[in-house]
Amino acid sequence: MPVVDPPGVQEVPLTRPRRQAVRTAPLGKRKVTPLGAADRHLVRRFSWGLTPALGDEVRLAGGSRTWFEAQLLPSSVTDVLGTALNSWFPALTMSPLQIFQAQAAGTDLPWEVMRDFSRWTVARRVYSRRQVAEVMVDFWSNLLHVPIYHDEAWYWRWDYDRVIRLNALTSFEKLLKATITHPAMGLYLDNASSTKDAPNENLGRELLELHTVGVDGGYTEADVKASARMLTGYRVDVWWPAFRSFYDPTVHDTRPVKVMGFSHANSNPDGRAATDAYLSYLARHPATARRLARRLCTVFSSEKPSSAHVDAVAKAYLANGTSIKPTLRALVSHPGFQSAPLGKVRTPMEDYIATLRALGIAMNRPSNDESFANAMYWHYSGTDNAPYEWHAPDGYPITGAAWSSAGRVLTSFRLHRDLASRWWPTFDAVFPDPVSMLPVTMPATLQAVVTNIGLNLLGQKPDAGTCAAVSALVGIPLSRTVTRADLLSDYWTFRRLLVALLDSPIHLHR
Repeated sequence: MPVVDPPGVQEVPLTRPRRQAVRTAPLGKRKVTPLGAADRHLVRRFSWGLTPALGDEVRLAGGSRTWFEAQLLPSSVTDVLGTALNSWFPALTMSPLQIFQAQAAGTDLPWEVMRDFSRWTVARRVYSRRQVAEVMVDFWSNLLHVPIYHDEAWYWRWDYDRVIRLNALTSFEKLLKATITHPAMGLYLDNASSTKDAPNENLGRELLELHTVGVDGGYTEADVKASARMLTGYRVDVWWPAFRSFYDPTVHDTRPVKVMGFSHANSNPDGRAATDAYLSYLARHPATARRLARRLCTVFSSEKPSSAHVDAVAKAYLANGTSIKPTLRALVSHPGFQSAPLGKVRTPMEDYIATLRALGIAMNRPSNDESFANAMYWHYSGTDNAPYEWHAPDGYPITGAAWSSAGRVLTSFRLHRDLASRWWPTFDAVFPDPVSMLPVTMPATLQAVVTNIGLNLLGQKPDAGTCAAVSALVGIPLSRTVTRADLLSDYWTFRRLLVALLDSPIHLHR
C-alpha cells in the first residue's frame, strides 16, 4: 500500500484500527553509559547504528577493537534473533528453479520473492548482532552489484546474496571468482548468452572498469574484448530449452588471451581453469588493490582519504593475498581512520535502519501485509536507496554529496516523523515505553531530559547547538523543570523531542 501523508504537527494522531494499536514494552528505565569517542567512532562506522545494547556489548568485550576482532569471525558471535529471521519469509527457502517453477505456476512471483529478500535484508541489518558482517555484505554487494528486479537475474539473486555472505570476510579473490561466474551476474551483464561466435562485452568490460582495476587501471579496448572472450562458456538458460546453469565448452573461445599483464594459451575448450587464473590476476593486481583501498577508505573513513591511508590499506591487501580481514585491520588502525571526523553522511537506508535501531522498535514475525516487517518496504522503498535496487551496474553512489539534496533530507525527516510518531506501520511490532528514555529522576530540567533521550537515540550527549534547537522546537527553555505529564500527556512534546534529535546532524551522519 502507498505511504499516506500523516496529519500535520498540530493535529491529533490518525485513528488506527484496533489491530494497529501501538504496543509498548513493559515499563522500565534504560540506563545508558556512552562509549568513549574512539570506541563510538569505530562502532558507528562499522554498524548499522549505535544502540544502548550495542554500547553495552562493546564495553563487555573490552572496547571497540576487541569487539571488532570478534565481529571479523561472525560464526563466533551468537545471533539468536538474526538466525530467527530466516524463518520469517518462507519464500526465501526456494531454490532458483523453484522460484522459476512458482512463477510458471502463478503461485509466487519473482518480484514478490525479491521484496521478501529486501525485507529480510533490512531486518538483518536492524537486529543481527553480526553487524560488521552485515556492513561488509552491503559493501561488496554494491561493488559487485546485481539488482534484485532484473527480470532474469532475480531467479538467482537470493543465491547470489548467499555467495556474497559466505565470502564477505574471506578474500577478495575468492569473492570475485564466486560472483563473476555466478548465474545472477551472468544474466544481468549478458555473459550467460555470450559465445565464441557472438561474444558480449558487457561483463568483460565491467569486470575491469567496475569490479577490479578501474577506469584508470590501464586497460585498452583490446583488453575488454579479450576479457569477454575469456569469460565465454558460462551459460544460463531461462525458459528455453530448460531452466539450468551450466558450463558449455562448445561455446568457449579457445584463442590465446592477453589482458594487460595477463596471458594464457586458453587452448582447452573447458576454459574454467583459465578464467580462474585470469580472475586471480585481476584480484591481485596493484590497481585493484589501490582502487579497493580507496573505496574502503571513502566508505568507512573520509570522503577524501589521504594517499598514506589508501597506500597502507592497499599494502595490507596485497601482502595478505587479498584477504579481507587484515585489510580491514589496516584500515581502522591507520591514523587517518582515527582522526576522521563525524562527517560521513548516512545514506537514506543507513539512516532508516539506524532510526529503527535508535527507537528500539521490535518487529515480530509478520502475519499479514500490514505487519511492520512487511509494510516497512513501502516506507523505505520511497528513499530511492532500497537494498539492491540501483539499476546501473556501478551500484549506489558512495559519497555524501550524492545523498545530500534537499529532497533526500526532507524524505528522511518525514520518515523520522512517521516512525517516532508511531503512525504507520505499527502492527506486529513493539515500541519501547516512552518513560524508558526519560531520566531516572523526574521532574527534571529539559536539558536533563534532552541529554537522556539523546544518549538513548544517538549514543552520545547532544551538543549545545542541538539542545538549543530542540528547546526552540518544543518552546520550553532548557533550564525549565518539566514533569513526566508535561512530556507524555498527549505524546506530542515527547514526539517533537525524538524527531528533533533524529533530524540532527549527529544522527544524519555516522
